[in-house]
Amino acid sequence: MKPSRDIGRLLEIMAALRTPVSGCPWDLEQTFATIVPYTLEEAYEVADAIERGDLGDLRDELGDLLLQVVFHARMAQEHGAFDFGGVVDAITTKLIRRHPHVFGETRDLSPGEVKGLWDRIKSEEKAERAARGGKPLDGEGALAGVPVPLPALTRALKLQQKAGKVGFDWNDPMAVLAKIREECDEIEAEIAAGDTVKAASEVGDLLFAVVNLARHLDADPETTLRSANRKFARRFGSIEQALAARGKQPQDSTLAEMDALWDAAKAAEK
Repeated sequence: MKPSRDIGRLLEIMAALRTPVSGCPWDLEQTFATIVPYTLEEAYEVADAIERGDLGDLRDELGDLLLQVVFHARMAQEHGAFDFGGVVDAITTKLIRRHPHVFGETRDLSPGEVKGLWDRIKSEEKAERAARGGKPLDGEGALAGVPVPLPALTRALKLQQKAGKVGFDWNDPMAVLAKIREECDEIEAEIAAGDTVKAASEVGDLLFAVVNLARHLDADPETTLRSANRKFARRFGSIEQALAARGKQPQDSTLAEMDALWDAAKAAEK
């Protein structure tokens, strides 16, 4: 089968994969729910390619993510709900509506004004949906619209952003840092009392507070943690290499020895 740059060809291939009897047995047994994990995984692989600066890999990963959209749209079409054309129509309509400064009369807005306009239009859309009797998106109130399945760090960030818009927020990062210290003290108290269940709950509060600090520093917590993960893996790999040169493995070494090698790896990066 010859490759194609035409989206129509991709839709035809997906339809063939989902055709009973002649299609792919694995593809045919999938549902919206079973495909969701793959959709999330592909989105993260797109983010990983961007962080690594690998544009060739990014092209491939974007293709994989596009396949997820096509897959979901095909299943929806089979249910008589909508098709891929409906998805395209919905997003193009939304983009035009939310960019009156490009497609309408509004002009010469700053990035901050554009964001404010975007938020206002989204609020108007939410109100219109409610007026039509539509189902609220992920609850009601100021925190509505933050999907529960989001990664915990990302959901915490979005919840805090929404709360901040209605005035429930600290004024500066130092106030958040004080909250982090308070949470650490509470964890220490529960550990000292021997209550690991309450200590674990306090750890959740600490993580939430750390996300808030990242927000006040204009840093995305998910991206920041991924960077820390890569740094840890890189430095631990240096420890393993150094130990291997000595004919040893981590499990054959003391913590003090590995800690010294960690410090050496850290110093080498500066």
